[in-house]
Parts: sequence; C-alpha cells; structure tokens
Amino acid sequence: MENRADPIVAVVEKWHDHVRGRLDGGLDVLLADDCVFLSPIVFSPQVGKEITKLYLTAASKTFPGDGSSDGQGSAPSSGGSFTYVKEILSGHHAVLEFETTIGGKYVNGIDMITCNDAGQISEFKVMIRPLQAVNLIHEQMKAMLERLA
Repeated sequence: MENRADPIVAVVEKWHDHVRGRLDGGLDVLLADDCVFLSPIVFSPQVGKEITKLYLTAASKTFPGDGSSDGQGSAPSSGGSFTYVKEILSGHHAVLEFETTIGGKYVNGIDMITCNDAGQISEFKVMIRPLQAVNLIHEQMKAMLERLA
C-alpha cells in the first residue's frame, strides 16, 4: 500500500495525465533534464531529456495497440488496447504493468519509473515480454524513431 506522501504518487498521476494528453507542458515538465531512458531494444542507457522525449514519443505512437488512431498512448478514449493493469508505488519508485496487442500479437510489459525530489522523472525503464513482442516492438520502434529523427 503506497503512502500518499511518497513523491512517486504525484509523478505517476502526472504521467497518466500526460498519457491521456491532459498534462500542460507534457514531457517537458515531467522529465528531469538528466533523465535516463532504458529501452528493451537499445543496449546503452539514453541520457537526457531530449532523447528520452524522443523514445517516449515513439513509444506513444507504437504502443497504443491495435485499433488506436490518435497516438495518445494509453488514453482510454484512444480506442487502442494499451492498458495499465497493475501499479506498485513506493517512495521514489513505481512499477506500472501494461498490456496491449500490436499487429495481433500480445504484448506485456512494465514501465519502471524513478522520480527525483523535484517531482520529475529521473529514470524510465521499459521491459517487455514475450520474445515475439520484443522482436515486433524492436522493428516498429526502429521505424518510428527513423520517422521522428
């Protein structure tokens, strides 16, 4: 059971607002300048707000799942299948489990989020299963990153 005073609680609420397209300033206010992004498809950590924004933007366009047309991530109104199904929040850390279907394939994963004392995301790690989902996400994220670059 999370303590409502834990800093991660407010950060996760802002994350959900961002995913729904309802956070003024979006990722610019949510991410720390020195944020680190850890991807299931890239070996080395990606350091900095701008590269983290690039990866999270690409993910929001890839992960909504089948049936989504607006690229707003897990927004319930998007029509996509992306859904957070479990949350564990404690102190400065959160684990958000998600499910979606992409290209007819089931994708299950977690977003591991760490925040700093200023209430910004300082680390964002994504882990995905099963292997066929990792391969599919790798292919789609590569294409999306090339389009966004």
